[in-house]
Amino acid sequence: MGLLLALAAVLFVDVQDAQAEYGDVVINNHSDGAGMRPVIFPHWFHRVRFACKVCHADLGFKFKAGGNDINMVKIIDGQFCGACHNGEVAWSVENCNLCHSAKPGTPTQVHESTIQKLAQPVGAPQKK
Repeated sequence: MGLLLALAAVLFVDVQDAQAEYGDVVINNHSDGAGMRPVIFPHWFHRVRFACKVCHADLGFKFKAGGNDINMVKIIDGQFCGACHNGEVAWSVENCNLCHSAKPGTPTQVHESTIQKLAQPVGAPQKK
């Protein structure tokens, strides 16, 4: 049911420009394939509120952008982001555009500069 609500919300939301700050993580392991915008994870927003241990030890996030195989089924089941983004601790998955806000086609990466574009430059080597 939650996944259906999330998909319905995607169809009726106003898509805004992508925004990311230094240290944010763009996650696009499955988004492009699912027809969704990639996720922008605001790392420092979370880091100032929680110790590293909360996400990287307790919730299992690896210390590598895209290192976890995260999908919406796992999130709805309470894994990874879903441990907090459950509608009780933080907003729930029905608010798709709050996370899925990167430009389509942006590869998984750590956003390293305040002037860096969130799209891969034409002809640039693919980041891993």
